[in-house]
Amino acid sequence: MRFSEPVRMADDGDHSPVWARGKRRRGNPLVGLLVTLLALFGVLTAVLGVMEKSLSGGGAVMDGWISKANATVRGEAPKVADQAGDAAGAAAAKAGDAAQAGAAAASDELKKQ
Repeated sequence: MRFSEPVRMADDGDHSPVWARGKRRRGNPLVGLLVTLLALFGVLTAVLGVMEKSLSGGGAVMDGWISKANATVRGEAPKVADQAGDAAGAAAAKAGDAAQAGAAAASDELKKQ
């Protein structure tokens, strides 16, 4: 009796069957993330639509959240930028003072020698 190739390979102890996949092929992780985010967005839209008894009401709730977040970011951004600028200026001044002190110490050491 003659067996086909897949049957013979399946009976072999050293090899896995032909139809078994040794390595799983994976797609681009960015595409998977995008699909997941879109699915979560769809679920959120459906839940809000059920809670508000209409999809337009659920969309209005999400629009309110987005506009509130946008207003917060726009209001806070100048303040945060000013604080970051002040902190960077102070750090630069400290670095300049440290560099001057290091240069003075090196100069004194060289003069002693």
